[in-house]
Amino acid sequence: MSQVRRQSIISTLFVYSGFVIGFINTYLFTRQGSAFTPSEYGLTNIFIAVGNLMFAFANLGMVSVVYKFYPYYNDNLPKKKNDLLTWAFLVSLVGFCFVILAGYVFRDLVVRKFEGNSPEFVQYYLWVFPFGFSILIFSILEVFAWNIRKSIFTTFLRELLFRLLTLFLIFLLSFKLINSFDTFIKMYTFSYGVVALVLLVYLIWKKEFYITFTISRVTKKFYKKMVSMASLVYVGGTIFMIASFIDTIIIMSLLGTASAGIFALGNVVAGLVQAPQRGAVAASIPVLSKAWKDKDYDKINVIYQRSGINLLIASLGIFLVVWLSYQDAVNTFKLKPAYLESEWIFFFLGIARVVDLGTGVNSTIIGTSTYWRFEFISGMILLTLVVPLNYILVKHFGIIGAGYSNLISLSVYNTIRIIFLKRKFNMHPFSRKTIYAIILAFVSFCICYYSFISFHGFGGIMIKTIVFVALYGGAIVYFDLSPDVLPVWETILKKIPWKKKS
Repeated sequence: MSQVRRQSIISTLFVYSGFVIGFINTYLFTRQGSAFTPSEYGLTNIFIAVGNLMFAFANLGMVSVVYKFYPYYNDNLPKKKNDLLTWAFLVSLVGFCFVILAGYVFRDLVVRKFEGNSPEFVQYYLWVFPFGFSILIFSILEVFAWNIRKSIFTTFLRELLFRLLTLFLIFLLSFKLINSFDTFIKMYTFSYGVVALVLLVYLIWKKEFYITFTISRVTKKFYKKMVSMASLVYVGGTIFMIASFIDTIIIMSLLGTASAGIFALGNVVAGLVQAPQRGAVAASIPVLSKAWKDKDYDKINVIYQRSGINLLIASLGIFLVVWLSYQDAVNTFKLKPAYLESEWIFFFLGIARVVDLGTGVNSTIIGTSTYWRFEFISGMILLTLVVPLNYILVKHFGIIGAGYSNLISLSVYNTIRIIFLKRKFNMHPFSRKTIYAIILAFVSFCICYYSFISFHGFGGIMIKTIVFVALYGGAIVYFDLSPDVLPVWETILKKIPWKKKS
């Protein structure tokens, strides 16, 4: 557990460092006087949405196959004869060829659907393909790196380096070192490719990257199971990816890229709430895969329960501290007035993220178990909810409808997963501490909100943040709600120089 804790903490630090850079980027995109219009900012987020959908369709389930079957390859083959990565690349490259073919066949349909409200997307339609291909290559290398316990470095690349490259491009345009948004978006297209190249070079340097075209005995033994798993997980994973990004695409289609840009701001800030999950998932995948292989159910249950309370505490704290000052932040940092509309988008997306994190790493537990077929079933349920809900609610309520849809869909989705794990393995992520954490968060929020309701500007933001963190964080430590908080705190104290001298 200490290994998962350490990697989760360091990965989370990188995630938050990435969010700092991401917020700087967002500020430069959205501030008054920015070189970017809401439509242009929206287009960068549409690239991310469509690029991730391309990855979902192209990988053909191989990402899940790698993190499920890697322990078997690693235990039975030397590195140079491990052909799992080779098959992952070959199958995914075939998948991306089908994506390119589909993009060509349905190009006229895309033009008809989006040229009215989102002509910018139609203009740069072909440039999305190299962006999606880069995400595909990086994701395959990333999941392989997770299994060799390099999740910290991959988190740095995904969360920090990509945003730093984006920041560099923003500065190039802002200081007229590149002369137009057209040049900016074309350079942005290859930013993920740079990240993927860095990871590839790193794995080669560490002597962890080998390609072999000899079919190993492990592949011969497990290929039927791998094909079966890839088929169902592929459908489930694709469905989940569609569910994750369909809101942006529907908003773009019905309301335009400017509205997609406003939604993007609320979604980016809500992503801060979800940040702790990324490090936890990356660190837990190899441990859970091995635990399932060894049938170590006690370890799986411990990870499930600890991830539930840890992620709930973190997500609640982040959501409420942001909600305390959201409107003040938009006004204080002089973002364009149109972005005030993102406030309630963040509220509903943020609560949806709290619900998702508060149920622990249930998706990873199911995905690494022998019941990974349930990924397909739960994914189908999610898709049947999120697509019609998004379309109906966005059409009826505008941008905020996407927030309603996310909250409803993720609540039902996670409830189904909780029930499944409870019935199959008698595991669940909740305890009395779950209720205590929610109460403490709510009480701390109310104290800060009503005590400093008349405080505004940067000073108001700071005092509300500091008091909330002190109240909520202090209460969590005092009541020992998480088994990981005190060990981490004690480790920090041991590293303080003056503490050692005393």
